[in-house]
Amino acid sequence: MWQKDVEEYCKTCDRCQKENKSTGKRLGNMIKIQEPSRPWEIVHMDWVTGLPPGGDRSYNACLVIVDRFSKTPIFLPCHKDDTAMDTALLICNRVISWTGIFTNIISNRDPKFTSALWKNIH
Repeated sequence: MWQKDVEEYCKTCDRCQKENKSTGKRLGNMIKIQEPSRPWEIVHMDWVTGLPPGGDRSYNACLVIVDRFSKTPIFLPCHKDDTAMDTALLICNRVISWTGIFTNIISNRDPKFTSALWKNIH
């Protein structure tokens, strides 16, 4: 009888919510990412958006690519509404031509990275 009262109190108690770990749906297990054996084998990619328009083409975003081996970053000005094709061409022309093709891309599953276009390029 009092167990429901305690459960309800804990669900609404501000201090309990801040100090106790989440009781929500569990996320998937973390997967250890393999360590690369050479530069530009594995890269991390993400966008910085919400930037004020700049440059002669009014870029408003930046694609950030970081090599997992050397931690070298590459910053590519772009537009937040660029398509997967635009992104692929940008990376092929400005990065892969210099670094070679990546074995793995680690991203936040943005559709621009998971599209069929990338499967064909890779």
